[in-house]
Amino acid sequence: IDVPGDISGAAFFMVGATIVKDSAVTLRSVGVNPTRTGIIDILNKMGAKITIENAKEIASEPVGDIIIESSELRGTTIEGDLIPRSIDELPVVMVAAAYAKGTTIIKGAQELKVKETDRISSMAANLKNMGAKFNLKGDDIVIEGTGPLKGITAMSFGDHRTAMSMAIAGLAAKGDTTIDDTACIAKSYPNFLKDLNSLLT
Repeated sequence: IDVPGDISGAAFFMVGATIVKDSAVTLRSVGVNPTRTGIIDILNKMGAKITIENAKEIASEPVGDIIIESSELRGTTIEGDLIPRSIDELPVVMVAAAYAKGTTIIKGAQELKVKETDRISSMAANLKNMGAKFNLKGDDIVIEGTGPLKGITAMSFGDHRTAMSMAIAGLAAKGDTTIDDTACIAKSYPNFLKDLNSLLT
């Protein structure tokens, strides 16, 4: 059985490639159904160098190789249908926003409050500790890009996407970043840290 790669898992490596200098990552045979590709559209809006090659269909689902390189990201506004199409990827989008130039505004993402944890609060706590400018204005998330962040001991809050997002944030931070609990990552991506380390060697 040929199963396409999950774009939610791929999103972490996509953002990692954009924020780490001189990076280039190819993610092969990833599902790119338009209902799930909000992360690609967001990164395109932010100026990421991203292309999709070898497009094909597997079991009536569109699949392609995602190629992404280090990029000069810029702030953008994320709203409307981009929110439901990227809801699980928004924590790592917040990491991209913290490293981008300018201000990123995420509108209408209240669903993040009722995931495994309140992902708005968990990402705010961690990114602020790293030196990011992260504010809430009503229901809007406002992140002003500050460039390199500082390494910290990050808190996963028992949430797999928060933990993986902070691992990516630490890649381009000054100093070491550790995460208090990575066991939660197994919920969606048991080999995440192994795969991440394989890209760093």
